[in-house]
Amino acid sequence: MLGKRVNEEGEVYRVRAKDLPKALQPREKFDRLGPENLSESDLLALLLRTGTTGLNVVELAETLLMKYGSLSALLRASTAEMQEIHGIGKEKAKILKAALEMGRRLVQENVGENPRITTPEEGAAVLRERARGLDREVFWVLLIDIKNRLMAPPVEVSKGILNSSLVHPREIFKPAIQHSAANIILAHNHPSGDPSPSAQDIRITKKLIDAGKTMEINVLDHLIIGRKTHEGSDDFLSLRESGLVAFEK
Repeated sequence: MLGKRVNEEGEVYRVRAKDLPKALQPREKFDRLGPENLSESDLLALLLRTGTTGLNVVELAETLLMKYGSLSALLRASTAEMQEIHGIGKEKAKILKAALEMGRRLVQENVGENPRITTPEEGAAVLRERARGLDREVFWVLLIDIKNRLMAPPVEVSKGILNSSLVHPREIFKPAIQHSAANIILAHNHPSGDPSPSAQDIRITKKLIDAGKTMEINVLDHLIIGRKTHEGSDDFLSLRESGLVAFEK
């Protein structure tokens, strides 16, 4: 950690953030490099402003990242959970939660209100930030017009472990009928981060495709939103592209 030093006797001691070399202080690095070039720990340190007994602010930020592993996981943490970390009080937890939520909303805002959705990636982009901070499964329906544009914000149908009782065709197709949607995209998240479909996911998808045929509403895809597990991996899965379920042309 940046705040540790070893004296001539080989003893480890801690350095306050303000006593670090200027080039290593988060505020100085912000002025010199700009926010886009700062590490996540430096950005968190700027939000936290001060450290605590035994930890300077940079070490405190690093402690947060080591505990949660990523900003996405930190976003999912409640303010009460954050406060379990030594040095994170109620006010610091609220500041962190507010900053992370603003970032999530900004990304969602940039997607646009009525984007055109012609690929699974474009569908996932609509839901990615909504799903990022969730600790339970949520099922959504995207209402799509004949020009492949999103007609309304994603409709939340259910919360909880995905099963047939929670995801009933009546609840799925009701908003589509109300908006006269020609097509829908099904979507839900996997809080574990692994977007691989379960046998239940596949069964429910087939059931809803059949129901859509009866109602003359085309089910275009079923997206499962997870998280990137390693470099180059996808954070979502398209059941249409996977070939595990047969969709209409």
